[in-house]
Amino acid sequence: MKPNIQFLAERAALLRELRSYFDGRGFLEVQSPCMMRDCVVDAYIDPIAVAAKQLGCPAARLPEQLYLQTSPELAMKRLLAVGAPSIYSIGPVFRAGEQGHLHNPEFTMLEWYDVGADMDDGVGLLGQLVASVLNQTEYDVCTYRELFQTRLGFDPIEAPIAQVIQQAAQTDANLSDSVADDRDMLLDIILSNQIQPQLGQTRPQIVTNYPLSQAALAKPCTDDPACAARFELFASGIEIANGYDELRDADILVQRAIASNKKRVAVGRPALEVETTLVAAMRDGLPSCAGVALGVDRLLMIQIGAKSINQVIPMPIGIV
Repeated sequence: MKPNIQFLAERAALLRELRSYFDGRGFLEVQSPCMMRDCVVDAYIDPIAVAAKQLGCPAARLPEQLYLQTSPELAMKRLLAVGAPSIYSIGPVFRAGEQGHLHNPEFTMLEWYDVGADMDDGVGLLGQLVASVLNQTEYDVCTYRELFQTRLGFDPIEAPIAQVIQQAAQTDANLSDSVADDRDMLLDIILSNQIQPQLGQTRPQIVTNYPLSQAALAKPCTDDPACAARFELFASGIEIANGYDELRDADILVQRAIASNKKRVAVGRPALEVETTLVAAMRDGLPSCAGVALGVDRLLMIQIGAKSINQVIPMPIGIV
């Protein structure tokens, strides 16, 4: 197969637009390393490991293996912890086992951290950016609770687990039964299959206040103790971006990483290092900030009306 150059000009134009957006707001572009000694622990995302001996750098005192980064988050937060101002990065990231019409093991991520910003600031910056790129004048915002209550008529956090299982079974009864003890997995099945396809069909849709059990690296919400200051943007039924009012407590980060490792081990995934360089950086002092990770390839897909990520990545995994 040959490289696909059909949308090279559109990709280049989008990258220029994204850089101009952040440069004009005083952000500094940074280039984070693709390969590091540790990575952010996520229950459902697998990093790609590289044996350190392959690098041929014995004097570097490297661990046995390094990781291709699943996002630039770890490196960028280390920069923030030593005094970097608001920053953004556009570059390749890597995730094992992800291939399909919306996935490629290597893809392009735009990530930014706005120092001094909170969730409301993060939602505003993200909404304005994506609305502008997609030639929209507005974007919609609702909470995770409101989304489920409006679309399906129940509160995802307060509803009895039996009701959640029953709702998930409408998508896949066998899958629902197999994860019946995991409310978050059930809610993800429901959201992904029964709600998400309708989101952002007329203009971008931002969903805020995810359940605290799905906080990842977000702070708890100040106005709803059962929720986290996490938000996601959807357009044309596709998840485009994920953002947080960033957690700054290293001890809570460790607790969440331990919980994520338990989920990883339960399904046969290897546990990952908990006491990471990110934990150390947070103990040194991470400034208050809002951060967002945005999939550039998916955004380009929606901008030009493509149906597969392979149409907008010039050399996807099948032809590299």
